[in-house]
Amino acid sequence: AAKIRLQHEKGGLLVPPVIIISITSRCNLTCKGCYMHARKENPRSEMSPEMLTSIIDQAVELGVSIIVIAGGEPLVRVVEIIRIAQTNPNILFPVFTNGLMIDEQMVDTLTSCRNIVPLISFEGLRDETDARRGNGVFDRLLATCNLLKSRGIFFGCSITATSANLEIVTGDVFIRQMTDAHIRVFSYVEYVPMTSGSEDLILTHEQKKNLPDILARLNPKYLALFLGFPGDEAYYGGCLAAGRGFVHVSPSGDLEPCPAASFSDANLTEMPLKEGLKSQFLQRLRDTPEVLTESAGGCALHENQEWVGEILSQS
Repeated sequence: AAKIRLQHEKGGLLVPPVIIISITSRCNLTCKGCYMHARKENPRSEMSPEMLTSIIDQAVELGVSIIVIAGGEPLVRVVEIIRIAQTNPNILFPVFTNGLMIDEQMVDTLTSCRNIVPLISFEGLRDETDARRGNGVFDRLLATCNLLKSRGIFFGCSITATSANLEIVTGDVFIRQMTDAHIRVFSYVEYVPMTSGSEDLILTHEQKKNLPDILARLNPKYLALFLGFPGDEAYYGGCLAAGRGFVHVSPSGDLEPCPAASFSDANLTEMPLKEGLKSQFLQRLRDTPEVLTESAGGCALHENQEWVGEILSQS
């Protein structure tokens, strides 16, 4: 896949190794601060099963290696996810899920689809998780982990890292409980204040600066993989969105630089992915990575919304 991407790059087309597809805005929970609620996607139609399959087929042909499935709660479309993953066994499909829809029947199906990696949302220990996701959710998720473990399925957890919970979710007590539950991937997503009044949950400058080092220390210490998103942007010369490292597709097919930045001048229900990746808007963002360096808001694009909007209007 990397060789295919390199050939496209020589021809002037930058294909990212990762595409994030939010396949639905529907969800069985109403978590505080959810970015999908802030996007107000509900009035718009989701991509049809045929369109979703077509976009993923195009991505595979272009050399995309990892297709991240997000939502809403993506498992409301689990039949499509399973079919797509089975059709593309060489593509890794991390699925960000709240975990509450995973039952024995679904787990039985996942055993034959090893390229799907469920990433279950935890906010910390019981108090932190239940406070954001609802009473009793933490214990239900541990039961889900036991079910996945009993079938030998490789899975992980997704954690929204905030100024309030960072010490807990990177601490030994939490990590040991998660690894005891057989979690083998920890994905830390830095909080982006999509709703006003929650800015105090943004990682402090010191926390944001230290997080990559914390994860680097955890990786050799535990039998698990620790990842940060957006990660150490300064190390990569700025934000990896807009196709430099990844790009986002909204439930309605808009090709966007990032899930937290709902700006787009290309809709994949109206044009092929190859053409969408040539978007003038995305190109302008890629040409100025120095503007999108480490930010105070978890997402450089979200922090610079006015500037991004100006570029969109110009393109």
